[in-house]
Amino acid sequence: MIELRRFVQSKIKTLSVCSLLLFAVACAGPAASATAGRASSDPAANLAPGQAVATFAGGCFWCMQHPFDVIPGVVRTVVGYTGGHTVDPTYEEVSAGGTGHAESVDVIYNPKKVSYTKLLAVFWHNVDPLAVGHQFCDWGDQYRSEIFYHSDEQKRLAEASRAKLAASGVLPGKITTKIVPAGPFYPAEEYHQAYYKKNPIRYRFYRSGCGRDARLRQLWGAAAGKP
Repeated sequence: MIELRRFVQSKIKTLSVCSLLLFAVACAGPAASATAGRASSDPAANLAPGQAVATFAGGCFWCMQHPFDVIPGVVRTVVGYTGGHTVDPTYEEVSAGGTGHAESVDVIYNPKKVSYTKLLAVFWHNVDPLAVGHQFCDWGDQYRSEIFYHSDEQKRLAEASRAKLAASGVLPGKITTKIVPAGPFYPAEEYHQAYYKKNPIRYRFYRSGCGRDARLRQLWGAAAGKP
């Protein structure tokens, strides 16, 4: 009964945000083929020489792409789904829950120009590390915060970063963000890629209505959203 109530509450919250922002189509996605225009492979499998990939989950992936795109040394970013068990899931399947996947972003970068430690700082300052089962107004495990490491070195740096943050006392609670091995990454549908560029007004309206920026400022102060 408790789980049912939480499910209903999550749907009501999602519906209220979408209604407030007039995003019925944007939240549900186009009615056309869910797989139309999707990239065919994991970006990590097609890296150019001298490139590396970092993968993060921080709630709505629309809001996690821009913070990395503006960092010098980041080559490109791709939003998608990872961390679950469903093969090649659609947005509708992931957003409904049950796939185990989280909305995520692959960050392809040049390690000679930007460090993984710097990318971790960008990640932390753009998420609520204290939240359990949601990020901001988006409820469900598919919106969890998580770090997916691609090497032992990334794992070491991520764990050290989390430990340092926990010991700093900056945050008023326990960090719940998990650090796990990276698995298959499935790029999201094309209409989700660089959403902040394609639909800037809707994007800003969503961030504001979801309370994302307000919560980030509450947690991080002047460092909110910054590396």
